[in-house]
Amino acid sequence: MWRGGYPLWLVSDTAFELTSALIGFVVPLLALMVTDDPGLAGIIGGVGLAVRVVSSLIGGVLADRHNRVLLMVLGALVGLFLAAVFTALTVGQWLTFSTLLALNVGFAVRNGLFGAPNQAALKDVVPDSALGRTQAANQGRDAVIGLGGAPLGGLLLGIGAPVVGVAMMLCQAVAATFASVLSRRVAPFVAPERDPDSRFLRELGDGFRWVFSRPDLQGSLVVSTLVNLGFNASIITIIYSLQQGGSSPATIGLVSGGLGVGMLVGAALAPLLVPRVPAGWLGIGGLALITAATAVLPLVERPFGVALVMAVGIMGAPALNAALLGYFMVATPSHLIGRATSALSVFAMGAMPLAPLFAGFGLNLVGRGWTLLGSAVITLAAAMLAILTPSLRSIPAEAGWVEHAKAHERAASPAVADA
Repeated sequence: MWRGGYPLWLVSDTAFELTSALIGFVVPLLALMVTDDPGLAGIIGGVGLAVRVVSSLIGGVLADRHNRVLLMVLGALVGLFLAAVFTALTVGQWLTFSTLLALNVGFAVRNGLFGAPNQAALKDVVPDSALGRTQAANQGRDAVIGLGGAPLGGLLLGIGAPVVGVAMMLCQAVAATFASVLSRRVAPFVAPERDPDSRFLRELGDGFRWVFSRPDLQGSLVVSTLVNLGFNASIITIIYSLQQGGSSPATIGLVSGGLGVGMLVGAALAPLLVPRVPAGWLGIGGLALITAATAVLPLVERPFGVALVMAVGIMGAPALNAALLGYFMVATPSHLIGRATSALSVFAMGAMPLAPLFAGFGLNLVGRGWTLLGSAVITLAAAMLAILTPSLRSIPAEAGWVEHAKAHERAASPAVADA
């Protein structure tokens, strides 16, 4: 079942994520082209991220109530509709601040509602014993999207915005097709019987209570909040400053592709590192690289140099993500995986709506160098916190995840652990 189901899941989720990568790259640039104001572009990006965080909470509850693979199909169809709307707006030249904001919010809702079921479905397709290596493979996939998504978005946008819309429609058609086939290949997730009086907020709260009850997971919550805010603020600052400096979409796409190169190198190493190196120390090492790169970025202005620094900085992220996310999925019961993932995403993405605002208004008020320096201070705080957190440092390599998770499950409150 694993061998038959995982490739189908991977293709469908890859098409889903490629659409997200394209819209995430294209909308900020179109906003800058339309408004010529980094602050307004930052508002569009910030609102979209905030909406995604909130809608992901709903998505987590849906993932634990309903058939996750069928939700993947529905998410792809919603994405197809939004991509068609994007194409129509670009063909009619009706792009304004308001329409771009509405489009970004629409895609944010779709990603939030259906991103959690996509990830939760992996728990139904892959056994716990292979989740670490599967997450490492997923990091390789993410690296390819990171490497190709931004340059592809820049190339397509250079041809014409409607071409981007057509590409997204094709991606969503592929996602829907493969998810439909997957729904006939794997046993559907069956949610445990719910209390008839159960309410949405109570079910959502179960996910947060479970995560907070686990001392092995608590350490990564604030760390993920800080590092995602700091590093994303630095990336957005680079993109905005390049656009305002007159760089073409293709050039900006190639610079952003530096992240993909670093991810690809890191993803090649992740399958070797995850089974051998304790997950906690993989996380700390990845954070150290990100911090060092963010601190160097204010000193580098040429596009090639920026791409190189970003590539080096992100090389530790695939192993970091594969180890910590893999352990998280092993530790989390199947009936809670959607809500627990949403709870984790609140911390991982909760401060990210501030990143485009930090970048946009920072460029307007203090300029590129000081804005990047502020981002570096935030990532440094994340790295120091990780080093000083024993529960994060103690997570073992992949072979020890099941026993480590069981030990901490016994330490958690029984009432919460069984929620």
